[in-house]
Amino acid sequence: MRMLQTELSPAQIKTEKPYRQWGLTDAEYDRFAEKLGRLPNLTEIGLASGMWSEHCAYKYSKPVLKTFWTKNDRVLMGPGEGAGVIAIGEGKAVVFKAESHNHPSAVEPYQGAATGVGGIIRDIFSIGAKPVAILDSLAFGYPDNAHTKQLIDQVVAGIGDYGNAIGIPTVGGETRFAPTYAQNPLVNAMCVGVMDESAIQRGKAAGTGNSLLYVGAKTGRDGINGASFASAEFSTEEEANRSAVQVGDPFMEKLLVDACLEVTRDHQEALVGMQDMGAAGLVSSTVEMADKAGYGMVLDLDLVPQREPNMTPFEIMLSESQERMMLCVKAGREAEVSAVFKQYDLDAVVIGHVTDDGRYTLLQHGETVCDVPVSLLTDDAPVYYQQGVKPQRLVHPATDFVPAVTDPEATLKKLLADPNVADKTSLYRRYDAQVQTNTIEGPGGDAAVIRVRGTHRALAMTTDSNGRYLALDPEVGGAITVAEAARNLVATGAEPIGITDCLNYGDPTKPEQFYSLQESAKGIVAATKALNTPVISGNVSLYNETNGEAIDPTPMIGMVGLIEDLTTITTPRFKTAGELIYLLGDTVADFNGSLLQQVETGTVAGNLMPLDLKLEQHVQQVVLSAIRQHLVSAAHDISDGGLAVALAEMTFHTGIGAQVKLALPAAQLFSETQSRFLVTIPTAQQSAFETLAGDTATLLGTTGGDQLAIAAADGRIEAPISALQTIWEESLPCLLK
Repeated sequence: MRMLQTELSPAQIKTEKPYRQWGLTDAEYDRFAEKLGRLPNLTEIGLASGMWSEHCAYKYSKPVLKTFWTKNDRVLMGPGEGAGVIAIGEGKAVVFKAESHNHPSAVEPYQGAATGVGGIIRDIFSIGAKPVAILDSLAFGYPDNAHTKQLIDQVVAGIGDYGNAIGIPTVGGETRFAPTYAQNPLVNAMCVGVMDESAIQRGKAAGTGNSLLYVGAKTGRDGINGASFASAEFSTEEEANRSAVQVGDPFMEKLLVDACLEVTRDHQEALVGMQDMGAAGLVSSTVEMADKAGYGMVLDLDLVPQREPNMTPFEIMLSESQERMMLCVKAGREAEVSAVFKQYDLDAVVIGHVTDDGRYTLLQHGETVCDVPVSLLTDDAPVYYQQGVKPQRLVHPATDFVPAVTDPEATLKKLLADPNVADKTSLYRRYDAQVQTNTIEGPGGDAAVIRVRGTHRALAMTTDSNGRYLALDPEVGGAITVAEAARNLVATGAEPIGITDCLNYGDPTKPEQFYSLQESAKGIVAATKALNTPVISGNVSLYNETNGEAIDPTPMIGMVGLIEDLTTITTPRFKTAGELIYLLGDTVADFNGSLLQQVETGTVAGNLMPLDLKLEQHVQQVVLSAIRQHLVSAAHDISDGGLAVALAEMTFHTGIGAQVKLALPAAQLFSETQSRFLVTIPTAQQSAFETLAGDTATLLGTTGGDQLAIAAADGRIEAPISALQTIWEESLPCLLK
């Protein structure tokens, strides 16, 4: 990705093909030149490499993304802007989006993770919303080697340092461990904001003669052509390209947040549009703003604030230096808006203006260094209609995995010690979850909950993924990921209202990898429709491969839910002895893709059982109704490790045990059958709850004592909850030492 020191002529570019190292193919170069009507210069073909990358143009994923369900009566703004917006009542809206920073984090874990957080925050306030919460979704190899431990430490430090410094709480998330992520970690970040419905901004540059105002940090040579870097595979043979990784400054971002929100609040009449300079930097923000409004623009690169000398147009336009925004401001109102940024000691410089000719023109030193139609960098990007091919490993799946659980207590302890289940406090205690003082439930529960200031409402939020399931069946696995996210919200008393996503997959040019993307989208669409949770924003992160080996397909679903009555907020821990424990949903022998299979055999295999979305919707509705009627004292969804793990988790930090009896084989205590919850019900509410739940609920036993006692048909667990909690708490810190 190293820039050329000497500018090549258009003819030399055609011959020497430097664009290949930026991810453009020969056919794409030919397409660009043909549509331009001449040979492009170095700047022009460089801009094409950024704007035509998968990260910006979605050239392989666009046909799949178009199948997503994106609208219902709550959605105010869906995909296509910095973030999506959903109405939550009382004149307020929630704004949220997730982004991946996988490639940068693999190369420079601290800055990669930190700048991932910075970028997603800018997407939120570009809409005019105040960022109120950050969540993450991380995936690593097993922490049994120095490299992985260092990676985990630095990624967590980057997320914590950036979010803490900027004053936005990191309230929740997930961390997964599997061999598939050993060479290619996943670092996904989600930001949630709140705003008045009436104040929504769009990223557009409209109105001939209106000014383009560059605000924030100066442009340097960090992160040059990061969009192309994020749209290519890794190789351990090559020197890692650290120049493609950005460097963040959270203190400057804090100033930028405050200044931009002041402009959107107090100078709305002067502001035409605002957009973050994210992937592909200055070119993507300006071109996309022009494209959305149907205008052109002229930029003078001599006016762009630069922190390094002699930067070329290529470097200026494709730098991904952080903490920068682009504003379109009405002509004559520039000084008024600039004055706001100058109060915060931020650069605010008019670098160009809007034109009516539909062209994208760049000047430097008085010469035209780029002159192309706006549409050539946006709408004219190629779209590839790839045909997926079912991978061989899915054509003849192995027979069902039947675990030999001879000692269920030992199995439970083994699962509690697995890093996928074990307590993550040692990771998230480095995050400030309470800053802004809106956090009701922080990390460690099923979902985070924050109050919405100025209303009687709260928002629940979660991030969820499960590559194990998608490795076996992308379609069913995709649907399960959405359903699991919704269950996490329902367990807090929230109605799920919408999702954002990070689609983490391998190389889409390989038909078997594309198959996973295509099929999982079908599952995501079916589940979002069934659960009334439209996709309002998201991103794709493809090319997650190292030396030709792809990660398991891992779509991350970030979901937000609405709580209209703060008195109904529910948590997973037992509250008092003598309450009734109920299981909602049925349990069967469902072990393919389970954590137990991964732990026992080192891999997953076999067919996934289908997900019954009608049943899923029904069970969720029963739980939500029971919570809203104040019948439930604790609720927890059942996921990794099954029923026994979920029950153990409900006892932790409470001192309250449980006595439970089931007519199931002991092995099924660890089955991962979908659509299940555990709830506790005060005895005074038993009749009302059973009337509501009907045959969806099964009484298992009661809370009390200091043991977890589970009697199954052919085995028994009877362990002090303090001993189980110690295993759960000490396992991950011990592994990370």
